[in-house]
Amino acid sequence: MSVFTCLLMGFLVLCAVAVSLSKNLLNSILIYMSFSLVMSIIWVILESPDLAITEAAVGAGVTSLLFFVTLKKIHAIDEKEKRKKNEQKKD
Repeated sequence: MSVFTCLLMGFLVLCAVAVSLSKNLLNSILIYMSFSLVMSIIWVILESPDLAITEAAVGAGVTSLLFFVTLKKIHAIDEKEKRKKNEQKKD
């Protein structure tokens, strides 16, 4: 196993731990997106391009987009922006 592959595997473990410890939904989605992209690189290294393309398209692309739209629909993103504006007004 090459050093690059070991680094990618370590990054996957780091992403998994970071998602489980993150309390912010937006950060969790971004970490999940990076996890999917690294996983697609690992599939390329394992010489399985069909799985790599699927992981990149579905895992990092479509699923992350659906998460962002869901957060927008439930107004989770807007509330945080309003809180930041209110805190800035107080200062």
